[in-house]
Amino acid sequence: MVRGVRFHTFGGPEVLQIENVIVPEPGPDEVRLRIKAIGLNRGEILMRSGRAATRAKLPAQLGVEAAGIIEVVGSDVKNFAIGDRVAVVPGDLGRGYYGEVALAPARTLVKVSPTQSWQDAAATWMAFGTAWTGLVDIARLSRGQTVLITAASSSAGLAAIQTARKVGASPVALTRTHLKAPALLEAGATHVIATEEQDVVAEVARLTGGKGAEVVFDAVGGPALERLAEASATGGLLLTYGRFSPEVTPLPLAQVLWKDLTIRGFVLPNAVVHDEKLAALKQFVGEGLASGTLRPIIARTFPFDEIVAAHRYLESGSQFGKVVVTV
Repeated sequence: MVRGVRFHTFGGPEVLQIENVIVPEPGPDEVRLRIKAIGLNRGEILMRSGRAATRAKLPAQLGVEAAGIIEVVGSDVKNFAIGDRVAVVPGDLGRGYYGEVALAPARTLVKVSPTQSWQDAAATWMAFGTAWTGLVDIARLSRGQTVLITAASSSAGLAAIQTARKVGASPVALTRTHLKAPALLEAGATHVIATEEQDVVAEVARLTGGKGAEVVFDAVGGPALERLAEASATGGLLLTYGRFSPEVTPLPLAQVLWKDLTIRGFVLPNAVVHDEKLAALKQFVGEGLASGTLRPIIARTFPFDEIVAAHRYLESGSQFGKVVVTV
């Protein structure tokens, strides 16, 4: 047996328990990983609290993103071997990587450079995979366009800033107050708008010469979506991939009609199931990591035994970048 994190009831971080779990031998297309680091994601808060779109079957184990060493390979696995350093591209929400050992589909693995730390490897693929899916695969964001990025100090927000810069677009970071503005500019944002201190629509109009933003990359939802629609350009695309806001998200119908807007939701796992998209994602992010144009930003690292404290910190929303747990 090995240690894993499970929860037997829905609730706050305190429901997470470290227990002995059994990890079976891998199937033909799987590997067994000795986990070295785990990337935490806000969707896991929703699952733990019972607010996810699909409620987990209890007892449940969390975790969609991790990095580690291959211990065993399935009979049909090619291109990977025992001892390889790998990271997982999140694609199967039921895997449960919160543990010392886990099974992973070989097709979702990426080899980790010897120069990349376990923490960075575990902090890369959800954030940059989400940014690639939304901005590159769906939006086809291109040079000269403007993209508004909400929750800009989150790991996905920071990845979106870097991804936009990589394709030559102008990333405008949205954050609640001016306190994180210097760090967001240093991370690559061309402009920062403090949504509780400034008029978002007026600021976007000023920055774009009255045109508005061609793309919105939104993790929040809620009532603020109406203002984002107002700040969009005619024919713009409003992408939403999260629901940080606990409030109802209205449909800004007037703006959708008069501005010919498209509102589109997405999640990374729906892209990862397609082999061609997964390959393109791996190539884009891999090239960015190799050139240094893409780099994960870690807010804080916790040891495995402090998983409850790590979830409390993640839930606080005060972090700048990714929260990682080392095993």
